[in-house]
Amino acid sequence: MNFEVTPGMRRLGASVLGMEAIVAGLITPVAITVSGVAPALAVTAGIGLGVLCVVVAGLLKRPFGYVAGSVVQVLAICTGFLVPAMFFLGAIFTALWITAIIVARRVEGATSR
Repeated sequence: MNFEVTPGMRRLGASVLGMEAIVAGLITPVAITVSGVAPALAVTAGIGLGVLCVVVAGLLKRPFGYVAGSVVQVLAICTGFLVPAMFFLGAIFTALWITAIIVARRVEGATSR
């Protein structure tokens, strides 16, 4: 299967990862105050995931960036073990990630004909 990266995929994927980076950073104080997670673990998970989202958004020019983005989605769902609401939010971001890729490929495939 040939996975061609299109400009629309990059834009939509980076948008999803950008929004996800903000949410990931905001789970840090929630994990500490509400869930009682140790601050070091909360900062590592929350801020680390946020930084990873930004780094992966920069890698979306290449096909492996989408593999890395998919790994980020799995990690976002796994943060639900620290903040249970992230199971739901991670699933929403995963759905947005998949939709961004599919929609961008369809739209750009239709316009290239």
